[in-house]
Amino acid sequence: MASPRRRIETDCRLMSDYEVTLVNDNMQEFFVRFKGPAETPFEGGVWKVHVELPEQYPYKSPSIGFVNRIFHPNIDELSGSVCLDVINQTWSPMYDMINIFEVFLPQLLRYPNPSDPLNGEAAALLLRDSKNYEVKVKDYVQKYATKSAADEAGAESEDDDDLSSVGSYNDDDDEEVQPAGQMDDV
Repeated sequence: MASPRRRIETDCRLMSDYEVTLVNDNMQEFFVRFKGPAETPFEGGVWKVHVELPEQYPYKSPSIGFVNRIFHPNIDELSGSVCLDVINQTWSPMYDMINIFEVFLPQLLRYPNPSDPLNGEAAALLLRDSKNYEVKVKDYVQKYATKSAADEAGAESEDDDDLSSVGSYNDDDDEEVQPAGQMDDV
């Protein structure tokens, strides 16, 4: 049996038809430029997709997320998380990265599942008015899925100084922070 490291190297080599950018020269975390499938409202769109391969890859599924915005029932608009059963639940070591970018993601964009949404607004619009759903998807493609948008996507969060957390926000820096409540011993 091949080692996980060798499998990762093989999968990365198979991705030669895609623009792949490694994060810190690490083959376990990278970005892939993904194009919307033809004959869909996503056609012409270019997305930056973040991929993280766990230490147990290929025995454990990769983490996949869109960095620039996309309007789709099964993709969280803010986080870019993908709700994809094959990736999240039924992953098999027989799948590889090529399957994700040539089969799974294009199929997800072609055949959204509004009954299992991460984006309730997109799901409701698709069910209620599919023509307006397509118009909104195309609008998002024009606004957020251009080559330059994909290039710039995520750049603002790459510097940790620009990140904020709920814990770091305080209206009045002079006030001492008090806990909201106390947990009772169980």
